[in-house]
Amino acid sequence: MKRRKLAVAAGFCLSFLLGTLLNVFFIPAFDPQQQNAGITHSLAGSPLDVPGEVEYGGGGSSNNHRWDLARQIRERYEEVLRYQQLQPREAAGAAGAGSRLAMRPLERRLMDLAPQRLSSNSSPSTEHSPKLGKSKVPSSADVGSSGAPWDPRSELDLSLGPLRLGCRDIGNVTNVHYLGSGYTKSVYKAVLNRSLAVALKSVDFGGHDIDNCVKLYGSLEDCYRLASYKIIKEMVLLQRLRHPNILQLRGYCYQDSNDISDTLTAITELGSPLEMIQLLQTSWEDRFRICFSLVQLLHYLAHSPLGSVTLLDFRPRQFVIVDGELKVTDLDDASIEETSCTSSRDCFMEFPARNFTLPCSVEGKCQSMNEKRNLYNAYRFFFTYLLPHSAPSSLRPLLDVIVNATGELQWGIDETAAHLEKVLHLYKSGIYLQNSTRTPRSDYRRVPEADITDENYRCWPSYHHKGCLLSVFDVSEAKEVCESHSQCKAFVLTNQTTWTGRQLVYFKMESTSIVSDRDKTTYVKVTV
Repeated sequence: MKRRKLAVAAGFCLSFLLGTLLNVFFIPAFDPQQQNAGITHSLAGSPLDVPGEVEYGGGGSSNNHRWDLARQIRERYEEVLRYQQLQPREAAGAAGAGSRLAMRPLERRLMDLAPQRLSSNSSPSTEHSPKLGKSKVPSSADVGSSGAPWDPRSELDLSLGPLRLGCRDIGNVTNVHYLGSGYTKSVYKAVLNRSLAVALKSVDFGGHDIDNCVKLYGSLEDCYRLASYKIIKEMVLLQRLRHPNILQLRGYCYQDSNDISDTLTAITELGSPLEMIQLLQTSWEDRFRICFSLVQLLHYLAHSPLGSVTLLDFRPRQFVIVDGELKVTDLDDASIEETSCTSSRDCFMEFPARNFTLPCSVEGKCQSMNEKRNLYNAYRFFFTYLLPHSAPSSLRPLLDVIVNATGELQWGIDETAAHLEKVLHLYKSGIYLQNSTRTPRSDYRRVPEADITDENYRCWPSYHHKGCLLSVFDVSEAKEVCESHSQCKAFVLTNQTTWTGRQLVYFKMESTSIVSDRDKTTYVKVTV
């Protein structure tokens, strides 16, 4: 009896030992970090060249790490292919025929790891040459979820259109200044060919994405490929989404750097960083322009040729100002995927101060979630700070309605754009002044072709930091402004106008230094 018990116990121990050995040798190791190892702010070149045993799930922690990195690169390769191959649909609303893409692609090979390489400063006829390598771009079936082997050296042909700047121009770069960096990219201001100021975007080798990836996977070259796909995706979207409030792509260049072959530099239009503190000190007219530009952009994104586009990383730092217009500069976190749902419970949007639940459509998609996400972010980052503050008193009720409606997501982007258009019309036409007092308390003497050179005083907000320079609809409004300033004794109408067509006027505290100037007209307050 005792021997039987010992035999049973030995059998249990032996089976446990065999089970453990089987798990070790035949089941891939599990690393809890791998579950969250998807580097959310990275993309890169061409898919990783993974050995066959790793492709088919060979054992070992090292192989699993390589497979996890290969999987991420492959997924991001597929994402770029989806955006590149996506057929544009006819844009609706304000997008219209003017924003419909003219599909005359000039194929340019990006991130081709084959030995034969093509630089971006080749002639158009050479760049369109078919002899770029033997492998073809995998179809969705080839690179889908089938798990079949695929060619890691596949060419990625992107329809980037004729871009006139390339490596030759970067070779003549001067006045390079670092502007900033994010999780993935560094941005530099530079002058090309001693004449054209541009922004240069490249993967930041000391950035968060590269640093975390190298620590986890140990391969700088493959981590660079992963990160650089973000730049490629952004380049594709900058070309396919054409709008005045989207930054222009000017060109790109591949060159060897940091022991990495084919490092990518994107060349874009240069803008000024958006500084909210500075914006709050500008005139209401300029702040309204920022909000109006943003709404025009969001209206286009909601009806874009690629579908409804949402900006997942929506922050002021993702925008720049070019000639007074707001432009989005980062599209690497943009998405056209609408959230799938089975009920409205799946359509939950969470923000720091508010949460929303949107309806689930009959097609199984959360209704207008991309559009509403953009709109609420516009409200919380821009509208609530820039729209009502120091606005003309007669326009404030309309602006309050806009701010409240977007803050509660009562409107979509179409209604919001229509209401801002109405405010712009009232402001440009001067209708907003009809209920104001138009009879000045003082008389003014008109002095044509005259200017007052000195006698400045400061007011806020002003277009000139050393004087009081404001915009007015007409002379009557200029007189009202002068009446409201205790220092004002005269004002000078210039021939300069703002973006709305309003005239710029200097307000002066004396009129003792009048000089001749054919481009200006002076009004002097008459003292009784």
